Amino acid sequence: MSTVAKVIETMQARFNPGAATGLDLVFQFKIEDAENYYLSIKNGACTLTPGDAPSPSVSLIMDSATLKGVLKGEISGMEAFMSGRLRTEGDMMLALKLGELFPS
Repeated sequence: MSTVAKVIETMQARFNPGAATGLDLVFQFKIEDAENYYLSIKNGACTLTPGDAPSPSVSLIMDSATLKGVLKGEISGMEAFMSGRLRTEGDMMLALKLGELFPS
């Protein structure tokens, strides 16, 4: 298992099913220097899948160092976005739900 997969799995372990009630979303992680993964949120469950989702709700584009920094709390998602280290495609407002769905 890759380092990126392990990092995203730590995020999956923090999943708050209560915050996911009624949601049907796909968060695509496009990692510029590693493999891609996506998290599907549906019916209060969270599933991690390697590769690219057919039609993600939002894609988060970054390198693996930024992903690790955000998930470890070394940099906020907003800081990463404002500094250009994190880009989004799709419904950018859904990216704001990540903190609620995956509390630290």
